[in-house]
Amino acid sequence: MTGTHLSPSGSGTRLLIVGPQGSGKGTQGVLVADTFGVPAISTGDIFRAAVKSGSDLGEQVSEIIQAGNLVPDELTSAVVAERLAQADASEGFLLDGYPRNLGQVADLDAFLSGRGEAIDAVIELQVPRDESIDRLTRRAFEQGRTDDTEEVIANRLAIYERETAPILEVYRERGAVDEINGVGSLEEITDRIIAALEARGLARVPVA
Repeated sequence: MTGTHLSPSGSGTRLLIVGPQGSGKGTQGVLVADTFGVPAISTGDIFRAAVKSGSDLGEQVSEIIQAGNLVPDELTSAVVAERLAQADASEGFLLDGYPRNLGQVADLDAFLSGRGEAIDAVIELQVPRDESIDRLTRRAFEQGRTDDTEEVIANRLAIYERETAPILEVYRERGAVDEINGVGSLEEITDRIIAALEARGLARVPVA
């Protein structure tokens, strides 16, 4: 499964956006999703929606988060699958923050292949490590987050490099990764992403 790339059976655009903390992927994800007419779905949004829904999965997530623990892969994948099964994601989506590791890639593959679908493209926002640290340090200062020291930020980036960066190799083998220079103005970066996706034949939603 991991080495294959299934062709989506339906219309729509199914995207992942991946990048280190401070790469701007949350902001870019929303802009790109809007351009292609699909919902931008982050793991934070998924967990909040699951908890709010009061579903069994949501209650499990709530208990884990309230205890200060990380949501395990199996439960994370189940909650994502529940979210992607909703009507607004039936014709496409942009996922931000999932999959975070190789185990979650396998879970997402299994879910999508069960629907005859696959990821159309993976947007990799490339930002130098020093730039990420600078952005995050500046943001922490502006928001008064004194706990976000340079050491803490560097540790977060190390976790990304160790656990999340390897998923890009899986998608790169499938020819699904678009490497995007994540340094520049907001508009410049968005334009780069859209150009790369359109070069794949993915169609943006016409502006009314």
